[in-house]
Amino acid sequence: MGLISEEDKKVIREEFFSKMTNPVKLIVFVGKEHCQYCDQLKQLVQELSELTDKLTYEVYDFDTEEGRKIAEQYKVDRAPAVTITQDGRDMGVRYFGLPAGHEFAAFLEDIVDVSNAQTDLMPDTKETIRGIDRDVRILVFVTPTCPYCPMAVRMAHKFAIENTNAGKGKIKGDMVEAMEYPEWADQYNVMAVPKIVIQVDGEDKVQFEGAYPEKMFVEKLLAALG
Repeated sequence: MGLISEEDKKVIREEFFSKMTNPVKLIVFVGKEHCQYCDQLKQLVQELSELTDKLTYEVYDFDTEEGRKIAEQYKVDRAPAVTITQDGRDMGVRYFGLPAGHEFAAFLEDIVDVSNAQTDLMPDTKETIRGIDRDVRILVFVTPTCPYCPMAVRMAHKFAIENTNAGKGKIKGDMVEAMEYPEWADQYNVMAVPKIVIQVDGEDKVQFEGAYPEKMFVEKLLAALG
């Protein structure tokens, strides 16, 4: 039985994938840990790839030497995970866990943004993001039932895309499904979602809860950068 209904497939084709210009490749990592939904993840990307010739996917086992080598290439440090690439070009857009519930629409929007290599961020925000030249990782802890989480996830991913567009590729935006990664969520005392953690050069710098508007999110990022 398919995960996506025929009615939803029609909407995805017409409202999302019709806007794609460049090929997108989903790089999927699965493994022994946290893999309660790995079969669904593989099925989901397969069903999506059947809706357009501009979307392909590859699946790697994180527990094998080949899988870890590819994961290292994309700076993916655990599985399950999906990184949305522009035909293999790392855009810094990653999902740790199944993009289900409210996150599914964000996943589709990210595919379109990566395909077109553009976002709807404000011009001054783009200028700021494009100037960042330090390693930044934005962790956004979510649950599938959280209606506000996709806004925070999308903001982190837009930052990553714009920084990559500037030739930097320094920002990684990570959705983390808190229930699939309970020990990761516990590490940051995630009591409410979205919970955002901004790391700079590998160190935790700023943490906050809530889906902040664009300008406030940028201010938090700049505060993390010091």
